Amino acid sequence: MDFVNGALFMVLKLVLIVLILLYMPLVESSRHIISTSLRDDSKVAQNDHLVTDLPGQPAVDFSHYAGYVSVSEQNERALFYWFYEASSQSDEKPLVLWLNGGPGCSSVGYGATQEIGPFLVDTNGHGLTFNPFAWNKEANMLFLESPVGVGFSYTLNSSDFVNLGDDFTANDSYEFLHKWFLKFPSYRNRTFYIAGESYAGKYVPELAELIHDRNKYPSLYIDLKGILMGNPETSDSDDWRGLVDYAWSHAVVSDETHKIIGQTCDFDSDDTWSNVECSQGVDEVLKQYKEIDIYSLYTSLCIANSTHNSSSSMEVMFKTTSKMMPRIMGGYDPCLDDYARTYYNRPDVQKALHVSDGVLLKNWSICNLTLFSNWADSKPSVLPIYKKLIDAGLRIWVYSGDTDGRVPVLSTRYSLNALGLPITKPWRPWYHERQVSGWYQEYKGLTFATFRGAGHAVPIFKPSSSLALFTYFLQSQSLPSAR
Repeated sequence: MDFVNGALFMVLKLVLIVLILLYMPLVESSRHIISTSLRDDSKVAQNDHLVTDLPGQPAVDFSHYAGYVSVSEQNERALFYWFYEASSQSDEKPLVLWLNGGPGCSSVGYGATQEIGPFLVDTNGHGLTFNPFAWNKEANMLFLESPVGVGFSYTLNSSDFVNLGDDFTANDSYEFLHKWFLKFPSYRNRTFYIAGESYAGKYVPELAELIHDRNKYPSLYIDLKGILMGNPETSDSDDWRGLVDYAWSHAVVSDETHKIIGQTCDFDSDDTWSNVECSQGVDEVLKQYKEIDIYSLYTSLCIANSTHNSSSSMEVMFKTTSKMMPRIMGGYDPCLDDYARTYYNRPDVQKALHVSDGVLLKNWSICNLTLFSNWADSKPSVLPIYKKLIDAGLRIWVYSGDTDGRVPVLSTRYSLNALGLPITKPWRPWYHERQVSGWYQEYKGLTFATFRGAGHAVPIFKPSSSLALFTYFLQSQSLPSAR
């Protein structure tokens, strides 16, 4: 009897093994079908935004994508992006989000096609030239026009414009990232950095803080490693002090004007501008800066552009709101903004970037002054966020072009000094191609570097050395302090 039971057991065991062996290929096949299906869905979504016929584009070996990502179905709110894969080994390189400031200025018009993107807008907006110092040599680069109302980004609910401010922008940018990752899932767990300049000196740490806070939820985790900011607005009081002192030290204003401001302006006070003498002193600084390019003290103005002649009203907004004034002119070619405006308002360009069907054009401007003047929420200082992110172990690098008068190197030095961080590597020159590119100092948790002879938008002036700094930042290496 035991023998029969044992034999029966062995038969059943063999039958079970055969069934398992027969079933396994079916399971693997179904897994393959599911994973292939997900992959195919992702590819279809990406190909929807693949840019293939961009007018004037130089031939390249990498793919790039542009289009809209909805950040509010209810309010029909969508942000426009342009994404460039790294020019080589894109699967192995990090993802970097770039933001320009304003508030109200375009990351596509400035960062992507004047500074660090692979295609730079050409003279008179007729086409594009290849940028040999593009940052997508070292990373996958994502440019975002944020918030709504900037560039091609839009909302169909006018009440959104009433609420625009720093927090609104951070939340929409955060929502954008998670929606974008659904479209590009291979980047979901990629090492991630945020970079930007100007008023993005506030956008970048504010978004980084939001990501850091929400990373406690595993489903929302983004592998944020650090932030990089150029000529950033950081702390209103220190930024103002630096602007005034820089103007005086660079012979833009007189000793008398500087003395009046020093005696009557309390930039730490909420009612700074109620003091008439202080207000008049600052007016004099802005009046003198009207004669040159505040963003690049030693380069020419674009005289042909009539926008420059109406800058006085913008300067009033800049003074009374204590926010970043949009950059009007700057760089080696002072008319770059005009070229960008012409290029992005072409029907064939908008169609190629999936903005329109080539018939119903959107009116693209490099800066939205209405948005700027109605900005509802601006943090007076992001230094507390710096401290929080440093404590969390994030990498923070700040750089300054030293011929910028709007957020001058002095403003940034005053702001960073207020942090009181221990110095780990004292002030010294850093080199690129055997020449002094600037100076730098390392603190516990932060690196600060200058660019010698660069204006507000550093990569326009120093494309090769700015790419070098970006590379050292990504590799978490000190800048070279020997020839």
